[in-house]
Amino acid sequence: MAEEDLDLDVDTAEAESGGGLKIVIIAAVVVLLLSSAVLAGLYFMGMLGGNEPAAEPQAAAADGAAAEAAPPATSGGPLIYQPLEPPFVVNFGREADVRFMQITIQVADRNPAVIEQVKEHNPAIRNGLVMLFSSQDPEVLNTREGKEQLRQDALEEVRSVLEQMTGRGRLENLYFTSFVMQ
Repeated sequence: MAEEDLDLDVDTAEAESGGGLKIVIIAAVVVLLLSSAVLAGLYFMGMLGGNEPAAEPQAAAADGAAAEAAPPATSGGPLIYQPLEPPFVVNFGREADVRFMQITIQVADRNPAVIEQVKEHNPAIRNGLVMLFSSQDPEVLNTREGKEQLRQDALEEVRSVLEQMTGRGRLENLYFTSFVMQ
């Protein structure tokens, strides 16, 4: 009977150690899968590997002269949006059915130096845009094509002001985020 007791103890010890080994293997697999998922997520979000070109525009922004000479960063980093605040409000003539227009605008570029130039020359940019907006025909602006043409004209106006002020009229895009006429 003593031999049977010993056999039972050995079987129990083997079962317990085998169960512990299974838990360790499962835990190792889970840790491996989770770490792979995290690394893949970081890679696809652009936070891991291949980020060297995005650092160049930031370095160029620190050096004013280098920022002017830096080539346009049309690919690479994400768009940086900059609102032109407060919203633009312009009046139309008495003969128009529409009396005023309010437009909220954001400009966008991938180069932080360009965004800084927009901030620095905001008064001149706003002046040019107010002049452009106040000279519009409200009837034309009631169409999608009219609004799109105004958006393109506004982008060209901002580029023109930046060209006059900095010698470099580069800006990737301009968006109307609100457009109200009454």
